Amino acid sequence: MEQAATWFSLLQSGNATDADRTRWQAWLASGPESQTAWAFVERVSQRFAPLQAVPAPRLAADALHAANQRLAKRRTLLFGFAAMAGSGSLLGWAVWQQAGWVDPLLARFADHHTGAGERRDVVLADGTQVWLASASAFDQDYRADLRRLRLRSGEILIQTAADRERPFVVETAHGRLRALGTRFNVRLDDDGGTRLAVYEDAVEITLAHGGQSTVVAAGQQVRFTADRLEETAAADPAREAWSRGILLAQEMSLAQVVAELGRYRRGHIAVAPDVADLTVLGSYPLDDFNGTLTMLQQALPIQVRQPLPWWTTIEARAR
Repeated sequence: MEQAATWFSLLQSGNATDADRTRWQAWLASGPESQTAWAFVERVSQRFAPLQAVPAPRLAADALHAANQRLAKRRTLLFGFAAMAGSGSLLGWAVWQQAGWVDPLLARFADHHTGAGERRDVVLADGTQVWLASASAFDQDYRADLRRLRLRSGEILIQTAADRERPFVVETAHGRLRALGTRFNVRLDDDGGTRLAVYEDAVEITLAHGGQSTVVAAGQQVRFTADRLEETAAADPAREAWSRGILLAQEMSLAQVVAELGRYRRGHIAVAPDVADLTVLGSYPLDDFNGTLTMLQQALPIQVRQPLPWWTTIEARAR
């Protein structure tokens, strides 16, 4: 991890030479541990973006040459807060927690978890079935009077088992969800919110701050933060299709499809701005990355480039 952070710092500083980039590519290609560490450092740097006054959009092509001051500031904050938390500073821990960093870092120690590109389902002691999407994790706390899951990262689909004596709840950093005998999907957004989609019966949401609550009925979905509920909308079937290994695109943009694919793939994947808004329709296999790219190329005026197995860019097809 230290090597990944060192390479990230150099490449984003603007001082990297061609020789540096060649050595970085050799290090990255040396094995899965290097690739995993690099992907983690990239994710961590992205999570600090909300703390910046100026947004830092990611360029879709030639990422190695896109170093700028916003990323440098983000990196400084990253290691500064990490150092405070690591040294036992209460301030550092509080800031880290408010920034949404605690749960992802604890995810690898959760009771149930998946790695990048993995999906699995588990049956809990009461018969409740839980499907975990890629890079997801939750803790389980079953007591005599309560059944509780704590979603640490990613996304889960839940089919609850009946138990009149013990309520079933799911907690995130943004609130508590109480199942009213139901099938529902919960997802943590990268931008600091929770998304709930209900497919059977209903779920009651109670926000973490202020205690505001509402009931979301079957066929509805809603996004919420710790202190705000957004308007409900029709439940998106795609929020359930992933559990069957399907990426269901219903008028999604190419950028949105690529973002979903990126959750199931280690490495770098980016889409050029001039094709990012192309509309995508259809069903695509989550477990066949290259097959999905081929299908997209056949349906859209795009070209996929993979100079390395873990580096993918999508751009407009040459005329």
